[in-house]
Amino acid sequence: MTTMAFDFGDRSAASGNGSCQEPATAGPEIGSAPPVSAAERKRLFAAVVLPHLNDAYALARWLTRNATDADDIVQEASLRAYQAIGQYAHGDARIWVLTIVRHTAYRWLRKNRPSGLVLGEDLESLEQRQALPFEPNAETPETALIAKSETDRMKFMIEHLPAPIREVLVLRDLQGRSYREIAEICAVPMGTVMSRLARARQRLCEAAAA
Repeated sequence: MTTMAFDFGDRSAASGNGSCQEPATAGPEIGSAPPVSAAERKRLFAAVVLPHLNDAYALARWLTRNATDADDIVQEASLRAYQAIGQYAHGDARIWVLTIVRHTAYRWLRKNRPSGLVLGEDLESLEQRQALPFEPNAETPETALIAKSETDRMKFMIEHLPAPIREVLVLRDLQGRSYREIAEICAVPMGTVMSRLARARQRLCEAAAA
């Protein structure tokens, strides 16, 4: 990730609502934060946001599949976090930051790559009718395969998963987030997280076999 110079001038960012075919993108809305002094805002930003910029960039990079776009998204998300820092309730800072990054990434994708958000299948219908093929925590050929994700081929296969299952796989298997954390970041139930994770691992194995 490149070094970023944050411009915290007075800006506003419009928010959007996801369609039925794209993942939920609920996130902090700029403009509703209680007043915070400039000094306190900078102190909170340094303590809450800056430590998690590497994870923020990694998530944005996997979602957009482009390093330059990921930089732009993290810049925008950092600005949004700075403006909304008064909303931070002293909970898990990483979850708060990654939720903003994810929300910002999908807003950016809706504007710049709407076709990239259309899923190849109705994941929610699939999750309702299909039982988990295995316990996501179990040691399986799929998890062994993902452990080799540093190879270019594996990165290519991960990048071409549908966005909802790709983000869950990245958060769980590449960043080590818990199911609870992923559920909060993605604004879905933990059962959905587990189902999407199982589906992502299955897709990778099918792609590798092909």
